[in-house]
Amino acid sequence: MLPLPRLHAIKWLTLLAAMAAFCTPLAYAASQPDADQKGPVFLNEPINRIDFSNSTGAEIECKASGNPMPEIIWIRSDGTAVGDVPGLRQISSDGKLVFPPFRAEDYRQEVHAQVYACLARNQFGTIISRDVHVRAVVNQFYEAEIMTEYVIKGNAAVLKCSIPSFVADFVRVESWIDEDGNALTFSDNYDGKYLVLPSGELHIREVGPEDGYKSYQCRTKHRLTGETRLSATKGRLVITEPVGSVAPNVNMHDKMDFGIRKSNTSLSLLCPAQGYPMPAFKWYKFIEGTTRKQAVILNERVKQVSGTLIIKDAVVEDSGKYLCVVNNSVGGESVETVLTVTAPLSAKIDPPTQTVDFGRPAVFTCQYSGNPIKTISWIKDGKSIGHSDQVLRIESVKKEDKGMYQCFVRNDQESAEASAELKLGGRFDPPVIRQAFQEETMEPGPSVFLKCVAGGNPTPEISWELDGKKIANIDRYQVGQYVTVNGDVVSYLNITSVHANDGGLYKCIAKSKVGVAEHSAKLNVYGLPYIRQMEKKAIVAGETLIVTCPVAGYPIDSIVWERDNRALPINRKQKVFPNGTLIIENVERNSDQATYTCVAKNVEGYSARGSLEVQVMVPPKVTPFDFGEGPANVEDSVSITCLISSGDLPIDIEWLFNDYAISSYSGITVVKGGKRTSMLTIDNVHARHAGRYTCKAKNYAAAVNYTAELVVNVPPRWILEPTDKAFAQGSDAKVECKADGFPKPQVTWKKAVGDSPGEYKDLKKNDNIRVEEGTLHIDNIQKTNEGYYLCEAINGIGSGLSAVIMISVQAPPEFTEKLRNQTARRGEPAVLQCEAKGEKPIGILWNMNNVRLDPKNDNRYTIREEILSTGVMSSLSIKRTERSDSALFTCLATNAFGSDDASINMIIQEVPEMPYALKVLDKSGRSVQLSWAQPYDGNSPLIRYIIEFKRSRASWDEVDRVMVPGHTTEAQVQKLSPATTYNIRIVAENAIGTSQSSEAVTIITAEEAPSGKPQNIKVEPVNQTTLRVTWKPPARSEWNGEILGYYVGYKLSNTNSSYVFETVNFLTEEGKEHSLELNNLRVYTQYSVVIQAFNKIGAGPLSDEEKQFTAEGTPSQPPSDTACTTLTSQTIRVSWVSPPLESANGVIKTYKVVYAPSDEWYDDTKRHYKKTASSDTVLHGLKKFTNYTMQVLATTAGGDGVRSAPIHCQTEPDVPEAPTDVKALVKGQAAILVSWRPPAQPNGIIQQYTVYSKVEGAEGEPKSQKIPHYQMSYEATELEKNKPYEFWVTASTNIGEGQPSKSIVAMPSDQVPAKIASFDDTFTATFKEDAKMPCLAVGAPQPEITWKIKGVEFTGNDRMRVLPDGSLLIKSVNRQDAGEYSCHAENSIAKDSITHKLIVLAPPQSPQVSLSATTTDSLTVKLKPHEGDTAPLHGYTLHYKPEFGEWETAEVSVDAQKYTIENLLCGSRYQVYATGFNNIGAGEASDILNTRTKGYKPKLPEKQRFIEVSSNSVSLHFKAWKDGGCPMSHFVVENKKRDQTEWNQISNNVKPDNNYVVLDLEPATWYNLRITAHNSAGFTVAEYDFATLTVTGGTIAPSRELPELTAEDTIRIILSNLNLIVPVVAALLVIIIAIIVICILRSKGNHHKDDVVYNQTMGPGATLDKRRPDLRDELGYIAPPNRKLPPVPGSNYNTCDRIKRARGIRSNHSTWDPRRTNLYEELKTPPVPLHGNHYGPEDVQCHYRHPGMEDEICPYATFHLLGFREEMDPTKAMNFQTFPHQNGHAPGPGHAGTMGPPGHPGHVHSRSGSQSMPRANRYARKNSQGGQSSIYTPAPEYDDPANCAEEDQYRRYTRVNSQGGSLYSGPGPEYDDPANCAPEEDQYGSQYGGPYGTPYDHYGSRGSMGRRSVGSARNPGNGSPEPPPPPPRNHDMSNSSFNDSKESNEISEAECDRDHGPRGNYGAVKRSPLQKDQRTTEEMRKLIESRRPLNEAGPKQLQQQSGAGFTAYDTMAV
Repeated sequence: MLPLPRLHAIKWLTLLAAMAAFCTPLAYAASQPDADQKGPVFLNEPINRIDFSNSTGAEIECKASGNPMPEIIWIRSDGTAVGDVPGLRQISSDGKLVFPPFRAEDYRQEVHAQVYACLARNQFGTIISRDVHVRAVVNQFYEAEIMTEYVIKGNAAVLKCSIPSFVADFVRVESWIDEDGNALTFSDNYDGKYLVLPSGELHIREVGPEDGYKSYQCRTKHRLTGETRLSATKGRLVITEPVGSVAPNVNMHDKMDFGIRKSNTSLSLLCPAQGYPMPAFKWYKFIEGTTRKQAVILNERVKQVSGTLIIKDAVVEDSGKYLCVVNNSVGGESVETVLTVTAPLSAKIDPPTQTVDFGRPAVFTCQYSGNPIKTISWIKDGKSIGHSDQVLRIESVKKEDKGMYQCFVRNDQESAEASAELKLGGRFDPPVIRQAFQEETMEPGPSVFLKCVAGGNPTPEISWELDGKKIANIDRYQVGQYVTVNGDVVSYLNITSVHANDGGLYKCIAKSKVGVAEHSAKLNVYGLPYIRQMEKKAIVAGETLIVTCPVAGYPIDSIVWERDNRALPINRKQKVFPNGTLIIENVERNSDQATYTCVAKNVEGYSARGSLEVQVMVPPKVTPFDFGEGPANVEDSVSITCLISSGDLPIDIEWLFNDYAISSYSGITVVKGGKRTSMLTIDNVHARHAGRYTCKAKNYAAAVNYTAELVVNVPPRWILEPTDKAFAQGSDAKVECKADGFPKPQVTWKKAVGDSPGEYKDLKKNDNIRVEEGTLHIDNIQKTNEGYYLCEAINGIGSGLSAVIMISVQAPPEFTEKLRNQTARRGEPAVLQCEAKGEKPIGILWNMNNVRLDPKNDNRYTIREEILSTGVMSSLSIKRTERSDSALFTCLATNAFGSDDASINMIIQEVPEMPYALKVLDKSGRSVQLSWAQPYDGNSPLIRYIIEFKRSRASWDEVDRVMVPGHTTEAQVQKLSPATTYNIRIVAENAIGTSQSSEAVTIITAEEAPSGKPQNIKVEPVNQTTLRVTWKPPARSEWNGEILGYYVGYKLSNTNSSYVFETVNFLTEEGKEHSLELNNLRVYTQYSVVIQAFNKIGAGPLSDEEKQFTAEGTPSQPPSDTACTTLTSQTIRVSWVSPPLESANGVIKTYKVVYAPSDEWYDDTKRHYKKTASSDTVLHGLKKFTNYTMQVLATTAGGDGVRSAPIHCQTEPDVPEAPTDVKALVKGQAAILVSWRPPAQPNGIIQQYTVYSKVEGAEGEPKSQKIPHYQMSYEATELEKNKPYEFWVTASTNIGEGQPSKSIVAMPSDQVPAKIASFDDTFTATFKEDAKMPCLAVGAPQPEITWKIKGVEFTGNDRMRVLPDGSLLIKSVNRQDAGEYSCHAENSIAKDSITHKLIVLAPPQSPQVSLSATTTDSLTVKLKPHEGDTAPLHGYTLHYKPEFGEWETAEVSVDAQKYTIENLLCGSRYQVYATGFNNIGAGEASDILNTRTKGYKPKLPEKQRFIEVSSNSVSLHFKAWKDGGCPMSHFVVENKKRDQTEWNQISNNVKPDNNYVVLDLEPATWYNLRITAHNSAGFTVAEYDFATLTVTGGTIAPSRELPELTAEDTIRIILSNLNLIVPVVAALLVIIIAIIVICILRSKGNHHKDDVVYNQTMGPGATLDKRRPDLRDELGYIAPPNRKLPPVPGSNYNTCDRIKRARGIRSNHSTWDPRRTNLYEELKTPPVPLHGNHYGPEDVQCHYRHPGMEDEICPYATFHLLGFREEMDPTKAMNFQTFPHQNGHAPGPGHAGTMGPPGHPGHVHSRSGSQSMPRANRYARKNSQGGQSSIYTPAPEYDDPANCAEEDQYRRYTRVNSQGGSLYSGPGPEYDDPANCAPEEDQYGSQYGGPYGTPYDHYGSRGSMGRRSVGSARNPGNGSPEPPPPPPRNHDMSNSSFNDSKESNEISEAECDRDHGPRGNYGAVKRSPLQKDQRTTEEMRKLIESRRPLNEAGPKQLQQQSGAGFTAYDTMAV
């Protein structure tokens, strides 16, 4: 029966257990860990910066994931949480930080300008986002401004858009707007004048005076509001003209700049320096961490524009310090920029999650990127851990280490973070006390129940202690425990019927292998003091003794400890605490081993005592030992001793091997040597003995040990020895080979060489063979892998191990050759063999063409088999082969492992069959091209064909043969003789033999080109650029026809370039020597010359090369890499590199250095020269502190070469020379004025002057007074009267004080005579600037100052006056002010005077320009300066322009006496003038030089050389044309039948080097052919008659012509037919008068109408107003219906180019001038006088004898006008063309330039040019009344060179007289005289006033020419579009805009009719009196004059002619 208390306790425990059983599942369910649980991770982390406008507000989103879902909290940078601020800041339910829009007055800095962070947390940890810089921007008004920039002309300007600082972060420059409204934006085009830099500045390069008139605005954009705004001010440039040279200048605040830019953006580095001459900019970058720098490399990404460096797509590596160095001839400057390119920061922690077991290390690595990075920091769960390294290492993980870790990287702009989670391993969870008892006070008697609940993994065990003593289950103490469902341990202690003695400190201890957790609390039971018995306490020496007195009873008043009846503490080591705890530190046996007594008392005085015996023990100490140095070898003997140096006995010594006790049979002997020693010995060491040997010493105090390791060298031994293996073919083989030993052996495999073991070689590592950890792997093993293999294990100990194995491959049959060809000759035996390799037995079968072959069926076949070591060989024998044996034979092999087959393609060969179908494809004089059909080749490839040929009369025994490869069926037989009959046949041949011959064909060869070379060729130099070539014809027998001429080719020797050929006509004189001069060659260059003769068939062979040098010349390039280095104040080293060898033009003998002070450089007399043969020299004797300019040139026998670009160096400074002169002037009785002149050579910058003075003759130091450098006088005062004083002066630079001046003595006196302190001097003034000449005088009384200018007394005026200090001021100096100026000072005592000389430096006056030489594409001019120039000339600017082009300029050196303008148009007129410039500026222009380049329009060839006629075609040999010196561009070919009127265009783009065949002609028919030849000088039109041959090749009879009538016959016919002639003439007169009246009435009636009729005539002074748009629509004509019009040559426009006439017409053709830059030039009026007879009424149409008829458009002249179909687009010009007179005669003698008496009828002529009017009387001025013309004798032509813009264009045309004479007795001028242009400036303005002063600007007539018109200003630069040029020489006709396609550029005249309808009566005559607002013919005249012909009548003839009209376009019949 249990006692009652025990029963109660059991019931209580039962109840608790039931409750625990009920609650456990709930607790387990609540706390069961989820496998997916994890800490927070950001999904959407806010960005670094949030800028927003107060009108828009902002939302900042922050999202994180985790399990459980983390909580989002916003915090400030100090970690405090952020709350809502009504209306300004709130946190939404989804975690967003919201800033609503707010009013400006509600702005709060702590809300709207704050650094925030987002914090996410759950139960596993906390993370914080990167810093979020929030900035709210209140909308404020701002204005951008642009400051005026001051720029020196020629420099680059940078305009900056200044944005106020409070919006600068949000506003950027979007574009720049110029004054015309054009927007300039940033682009990658760096070549233009304007460039918007990435940073927003506007960069303007090479500013000129015109830029000073422009203004610019910047447009900015606010990135938050999107608002754009123009700058409030307009920026301008102030352009300053440089006065003299200006050193580069940089503002101080620009000299150092710092820039921070983002990566992957474009940026610009400015170098704001200016200077004159324009400085050179060079950028350098400093090498990081050094003072060294290297030049910035420019490429596609890095560009330099002027001085600005632009970097596109910047990268971090671009960061660094940059230096811009600016230099010109005056000085240098530099600008430093420190650039930081930022890259976005990012971070990542590796690993992002790791699970670490308890006590194990953990490592996190922070990987980051970006630039710059200033700090790295780590935080854990939102708290800093004070770690700043990239790697975070936790050596031993504890429970508190788990959580979220973050790495932060920061710089000044942004931050970035990364997070990682550290989890604890699940198996190691240290114990945790989850529930425990509390302190309790109670009365004795009842029972006590104490409970402790602990958890952990593994499950801990719980024990109980009372005052440190373990509690066991005894009578009244019961301990029990159980484990709950969730793994927790519940332990309880039950004390039945508690006594007072049960009181004390109870402790429950939870313990597992990973940790301990404990809990203690006191149980107080009321009662008397009681001390439980204390057991003896043993403690190890050196440790700390902690003991608590086990006191029971309650309450206790005091507890004390005593030793030997002395209360403790009694020393410093002892500590006693009121709760009864005694602590003794570092216990020692001697002092601390004793009995200690604890005494407990209560308030009543009751006490209890208890004793504790403390025993101090000393642990053992082992002396270290080892096995000696180095490993032991097998069979060695080793020994070690374990000695215990201290410790309490008894000591137990034990040896362990690898932590295990040593057994007796292991070969290890242990001998004990006394109480403290033990020795271990191994007599015979083996591999098993290697390991750790531990001596373990143990006594009562402690157990200690010491370990030493024995290392044994062990030779290799097999773990797994390889053996022979067999593998199936294609499988993966694996052979293991493993060995151990010490050191660890290295296992290698080798393969035997050959089939037997013995010699081995290393295995080559490849795709299928590898060795891994000793195992050999062979993937997809094949028979080739079979063989012997060696495995070897070596570790350096012993000889190593090796094993040889055989690896065999079990293979199916395999044929090594799957398919092969085998040949046999027909009729001979053959053997076919198949060898199958593989495992035997192998069976082999044969197939023929996939059919089983059985020898029994055909006795020709026999099969045999032979057994080989590797397999089986099967042979198939054929006794006698036939053609049917050409088949595919297959052998099939089979064994137990598989099968395989192989094929033999049997080819039976025989001789080929004979070739057939032999044909002649082509033939020439010496060769014939043959083709034939390939015969059967007999199954043997044809080796060759043999072509046999012979002359027709020879036998086939005398044949010649040509061998042809067998793969071709075409061949050429060569080496034939021209015009010879041959028989040809062919034979085929293969390896077997030859075929029979084919049938023979017969051919006759043709004539051919010459076969001989020209003879006796000689090449001799004429001068530096000319070679003369002479030669004789080839032998007559080698001409092969008549030689027409020679092609002389030349090229540079030793080059691969082609020859340049020139043509020389054949000289008919027998044996005559030919010659040619080759011009414009390179100097001192070897040329190779060849010559070939040509006839009508072609050119003969080239002669052998003849080589010759031109004469030696001067170097054409200067020395390169010229550099100078200053050595001292008077020496400079100059170095250079020789010019390129190809530019030396000779042998360089010496180099010449030209040098002079920079300010005297342009004065030739001041230059010095030094010659040297080396590549550097030192210049001596230079002026000190002087900037020198140097050039280097090379010299050959031909003279001095080109000078290098000037370089500049400055000599070092030095002390100055003495002042030049000193004066001492008495100012009074105690004062003397000392004045001086500066040193002649200051040798530096004068810092100060020092004036020394002392009494004459006195000893001691003189007095000195320092004077500023700008002061040139000093007044010495406080002097003694009548005492002589001595004065002298010195000057000082930063180097030191210079030489003293001469001494001068003066004595103070009352008498002060008039003296002038200033000195005679020479002053240099700049033109238009002010000059001041000093005259400082002293004297008493005050002297009177007077000036004389050039000896004449000066009186003041507005420009010159005397200043109060006596100086003479001259304002705005001009050239006339130069001369001598004398100043006179006079008072009653004395007088004095000085004389100054004034030199005026002015811009140069106009230079002299003269023509030196001309070529086809260049002009050479001589330049000479004006004799009156005073300032040195720096150079010339040469201006030149072609007749119809823009002005161009070229800079010419002052040293160049001649200059060649190159790349000019051939045969064109040019205007040239020059200006000079010096350091003052540009001077006056010279007179304009009018000249022209050489070359003429094409020249006509002879008909027989040009035309070759056949029956249905005609061949044109264009090489017969001569180009006139200008290369031919193309030809236009037209033809028609003789009886037709319309010309058919065949081609408008025939190349000049080709022959051209006109096809599809009718036999025996007369044709007209018209050819238009074009070159850059113009074009020539030629017309030919020819008749095609008959079908049989015969010619037809010439055309019948009318007999010529004499004058008597004509008169007789007229008189005999008067009755018919008189009525006809009368009728004609009536019709003419009626037409005139109708025209006049209609012109009056149509006064305000808008249509224009082309054939109407107008008053001579009328104008055609082109400004009216409706007129432009009328500039066309009507074509007859349904006729296709050919395109205009050289144009790709659809054109209605024929004008409808009512009668038969005879047409001609013309083309436009390809050099013409503007087809719509001003129209001139060339009236043509009318004389002579008229033939027929058609002449009325162009030639009327009354006023108003002279402006009719001429027949068949071509004009370029705006067409119908182009919608009046001025870029689309068209031609229209008038029609000729029906009979081809000229209507009168109105054309000039052909031979013949006046009055003769004009005949058909060849006419070149692009219009149909003569120049005759072109200068006739029309009167203003519309009546008769007033004709003036023209003034000398070309008086005004600017008014000849259009003149020369039409002078280059030749008329060829073809039929009986021409009209005038002398040819008109060919316009070679440059003085042949009359003044034209008054042609329009003086007649018509203002509105018509510029009548053609509406068409954009070019303003570059200097045509002047009175009363109006021309519109400059209104250039009109140009028509397309003619096709280039290499034009591809397949893709040409000039093609002949009828789709693209033909239009029928019917279409013209439909579009426009009739334009009126083309034959009607209309009068139109001159009205200002009425259209007249003036404009039409101007238009037509732009097509003026070349030859014109002289002035005298013009005066004799009256009337005007247009001349028909004459043609020539050849």
